[in-house]
Amino acid sequence: MTKKQTVQGRRAPFWGVLPAGGLVGVFFFLPLALLLWRSFSEPSLGLQNYTELLGDPTAKTILIRTFVVAFTITAATVLLGYPYAYVMTRVGPRARTLLMAIVLIAFWNSLLAKSFAWIIILQDSGPLNDLLKALGLSPVHLLGTQAGVTLGMIQVLLPFAILPLYATMLTIDRSLMPAAQGLGARRSVAFVKVYLPLTVPGIMAGSLLVFVLSLGFYITPDLLGSPQNSLLSQLIGVHVQRLLDFPGAGALGASLLVLTLVVIAVAARLARGLYAVRAKDG
Repeated sequence: MTKKQTVQGRRAPFWGVLPAGGLVGVFFFLPLALLLWRSFSEPSLGLQNYTELLGDPTAKTILIRTFVVAFTITAATVLLGYPYAYVMTRVGPRARTLLMAIVLIAFWNSLLAKSFAWIIILQDSGPLNDLLKALGLSPVHLLGTQAGVTLGMIQVLLPFAILPLYATMLTIDRSLMPAAQGLGARRSVAFVKVYLPLTVPGIMAGSLLVFVLSLGFYITPDLLGSPQNSLLSQLIGVHVQRLLDFPGAGALGASLLVLTLVVIAVAARLARGLYAVRAKDG
């Protein structure tokens, strides 16, 4: 192979990425850059939009609420998705196909349709309260509350936690647990000491994916929530659609972006630390 052919071979991957990169740059990074610029340049060049944001107690309350809801959803989806993904790796091919189809059906359904379905389920005269009455329990008011929004978002985002967990569990040697039990460990101890640490990459990947998606979710909180329990995405929508305050919306979006990047950086640092500890122990 000549030197010219080698250089052309090295350039080939770059040219393959260029169309997709250009598309992302034009339709994502360019509007984002323009919105950020307006947050710094209007009504005059400076940080006044950010100082107003820091001084607004409502915005800070909504920001804290958004992160609390995102953390709650992340924890719930991982706790619910972990046993489901574990079962998927232990059953036969037919049952695994069925379980995977159930997960994928969630992606095939419209997000708007799922959110409207939750409106029917959570309303005061809906199936959930009918079930509670049939069990002799007091009905609960969930539609328009933070708890209702959290329930709906857990169901919508659960597949995003299951798939990374399943992908990680599928690579784990199934003979490790019997080997630990053969050395005298109880099944629960073998699971906690051997199996659970090996699934940490999947837990972190699923948690990070769900958390980032939760921070910017709009449709489900807007339909199931209320202005009194709004999240940051709804506040940005109010600034853009009703107030036509694009600089203020840009400041809110930039703040959310920075906080999201901080969370990702912390998660990446924790992951590197865990990998370093595992490599040292191994």
